[in-house]
Parts: sequence; C-alpha cells; structure tokens
Amino acid sequence: MERLQKILSQAGVASRRASEQLMLDGRVTVNGVTVRELGTKADATTDDIRADGRRVKVVTTHRYLLLNKPRGYVTTRADPEGRPTVVDLLRGVREYVYPVGRLDFDSEGLLILTNDGDLAARLTHPSHGVARVYEAKVLGAPDDRDLERLRKGVSIDGRRTAVADVKSVGEGAKARLVITVREGRNRQVRKMCDAIGHPVTALKRVAIGPLRDAALKLGHWREMLPTEVERLKRSAVTTHTVVKAASAAHRRTPKRER
Repeated sequence: MERLQKILSQAGVASRRASEQLMLDGRVTVNGVTVRELGTKADATTDDIRADGRRVKVVTTHRYLLLNKPRGYVTTRADPEGRPTVVDLLRGVREYVYPVGRLDFDSEGLLILTNDGDLAARLTHPSHGVARVYEAKVLGAPDDRDLERLRKGVSIDGRRTAVADVKSVGEGAKARLVITVREGRNRQVRKMCDAIGHPVTALKRVAIGPLRDAALKLGHWREMLPTEVERLKRSAVTTHTVVKAASAAHRRTPKRER
C-alpha cells in the first residue's frame, strides 16, 4: 500500500504536487469512490484507481523527453482556455508523459517531459535546488549594482529570492543576462528583472542541471540519453546534500558571526 498521490506520480499521471491537487479537486477515485484525503493509501496492483475517469496503470517503462519549447505554448497537458500546449508538439508519443516544472507561455527553451514521477519530484522540489540557466534580453542596460542586487536576492511577491548566479554577456543589441536560479517560483526570472527596473523582452532556458542541447531545434523534441538521465538523477541527489549541509552549517553558526 502506498500513498495515492505517489501512485499517481509513479504512473505518470502528473507530478506529485499536481496529483495532490487532482485529489483535492475530486478528480481521483479508488474503486468507484472519490478520494480527497491526501493521506489515503491504495494498492496499485489490485485497486481500481482512476484520474478523470481514466484507469491508472502501473508504469513499467519510463520515457524521458527533452523539448525545445517555442513561445506561445502552455506548459501543461491541457489548457481550459484552449491555448496550444507543449503536448501538442509531441507527435508520435503515445505514453502519458507530463512536463517537469514550468516554462511560461511567452518563454522558450529546454523542458523535460516524463512519466517518471520520482525524477520529476526530485527535479521540482525546492530542497534539491537543481540549477536552471536562463538567457534574458532586457530593456535598458543593467549596471554592476543591478547585477549585484540580482545575485544577492530581490523581493518578489513579498519574499526575497535566493542567491543567484548572474552575468552580462555580449554588447549592444546582442547583450543579454545569463541567470542561474535554483528555485521554481512562478515567472521568477521575469519578476527579478522587473524588480531592478529592466523588464525582460525575451527569455530562454538553456540548461536544466547538467542538461544542455544547443542543437535541438525550436519546437522539436528528442529522447534523452540514458547517461543524461543518470546525470540528472545524480545532480538532484548531490545538490540536495549540499543544500542540506549548507543549511545545517548556517543553523550552527552563532548569530554574532553571521
């Protein structure tokens, strides 16, 4: 017996957080009974588990896809407003895969889609701090003081952002910021740049952890290599360990030394 949200995630229905929301919305049933309690357990091999009326099957083969998302697509499996979704770009994919994390409608770049719930949870949970690298074109020319503010953290939505890696590359019309963040907050890079008075005009994600692919064409996808999957898994574990150690060290440091 396992928690229902974990079963849904492992079956590739949605990430664990999204699976919890499916349950809260009354879209999940077990043996014909709607289940809204997040602590509910079930047996994936014997119980009739359904999400939106569709029978949940135990995944025996995982798929890992890398998509170069264009602008104008929603990072979800379905959109109530009828806008195009990233799933529309996955021609020939029959498995029920879902996007890992967010990439907003007006942004482009690398996006992972999978039916491996465990990996999706590791990549999206804040405690693992998996790095995501963005190239941002902004209005105006941020100076050194602006860049330092971004590095140290700015306040967005009433909460300060974590330390980020920020640098400016290129000159003139080709100038852009390269920003590495380890949080998954909604439209974070755009809001960070708004906070320093240099709004984003174009945003592209160029890396997820150790994963990069400058050759993947916009709107195209490919299967991830087994070595890439393993590197991603190791990255999530390693980063999680470093984040925990740093947090513990900070808690042990006397206040007068901080």
